[in-house]
Amino acid sequence: MTPAGKTSIDEKVLQYETFISDVLKRDLERVLEQRDGVYEKMAQYLQLKNTIESLKESETRGLKTEIDLGCNFYVQAHVEDSSKIFVAVGYGFFVELTHSEALKFIEKKTNQLTTHTEVLTKDSAKIKANIRMVLEGLRELQGLTAVPEKRRRDAL
Repeated sequence: MTPAGKTSIDEKVLQYETFISDVLKRDLERVLEQRDGVYEKMAQYLQLKNTIESLKESETRGLKTEIDLGCNFYVQAHVEDSSKIFVAVGYGFFVELTHSEALKFIEKKTNQLTTHTEVLTKDSAKIKANIRMVLEGLRELQGLTAVPEKRRRDAL
């Protein structure tokens, strides 16, 4: 191979490596962070569901609790009528719902969030496939032999 051809291949390899690290891996991190955020929301809704179910089982009107004012500063509170609760529905809005209405809302919201996590998981799989494809192209460009399937590690 001529020195000019070797330089051209080295430049292409550098471009592909830069593309992997600057674009694909950044996109993968962003998608995985979004998915983790959705999982956190789902956990909060499921915790609320468990709390509502325990309130329904206890059948008491009053409730003594602690409220987080921010920065882990809690105060004790007494709720005289816990038959209705305020549920965050998004964009900073809260709606007053009965326990059964809140459970229906939580069920719909968790289904929606589950669908969203499935989409994000598929997106992350596509990005991983693109990274693998570019790495295979780099391997061929550099003339390296394929790594056997047993010895291959996930690059991510």
